[in-house]
Amino acid sequence: MIDDLEKYAYLNKIPIMQKDGIEFLCNFIKKNNIKNILEIGSAIGYSAIRMALVDKDIKIVTVEKDINRYNIAFNNIKSFNSDNQITILNEDALNSNFSACFDLIFIDASKSHNIDFFNKFSSNLSKGGFIITDNLSFHGLVEDNSLVKTRNQRGLVNKIKKYIEFLDNNYDFDTKYINVGDKISISKRRDDIYE
Repeated sequence: MIDDLEKYAYLNKIPIMQKDGIEFLCNFIKKNNIKNILEIGSAIGYSAIRMALVDKDIKIVTVEKDINRYNIAFNNIKSFNSDNQITILNEDALNSNFSACFDLIFIDASKSHNIDFFNKFSSNLSKGGFIITDNLSFHGLVEDNSLVKTRNQRGLVNKIKKYIEFLDNNYDFDTKYINVGDKISISKRRDDIYE
């Protein structure tokens, strides 16, 4: 059934995590005993479902502002019987407020708002938790400007570069980059690492 979601995303040009990226993420969740996850950007629910399948004790809150994608994700989550693990919200994440803390905050939404998402939700990070962001290569365009074909692409590439610069210069967090999928970053509070 996961194959069906992957096929649907491919046929409908809906961006979901690449296979080696989602495998890495699921292994990371298992290895670090992550139980509470906030996902920014549900799309069709693919990554939330994959993360929930790692362990039945994992709880996920996922936020999707596009009503059509929200409805598809909602139905997919139900069809996988994951609705007891995954809470999906139809709202703009920048208007969302949570009192809970999360072991993992996964940012996979509008690339132009990565810095806003990071700043807004870092206060919801549990001690020892991680912020992971996907699509930092943007299909190779970030590393190779000659691949950029449109003004829109150029704008997104510049925003991703600014985000990488923001991560590299963020005194509170230590970030490493993993070249899996479309390249991800893993950020952890320095206090948690060096105390």
